[in-house]
Amino acid sequence: MIKFEEELKKFKPSIEVEEAEDSIYNKDLSDMTDLLQEMTKEATRNSNQLR
Repeated sequence: MIKFEEELKKFKPSIEVEEAEDSIYNKDLSDMTDLLQEMTKEATRNSNQLR
């Protein structure tokens, strides 16, 4: 049988959903964007050199 009072004393709240969302959304995702922008610039430069 579960001893509710003892289990309640051990309880530690999990991260709130909003905190978890903030943590996920605040990750730096610019790396992929930067990479794609650099690839586009390079492709444009290469295209202009061939003309």
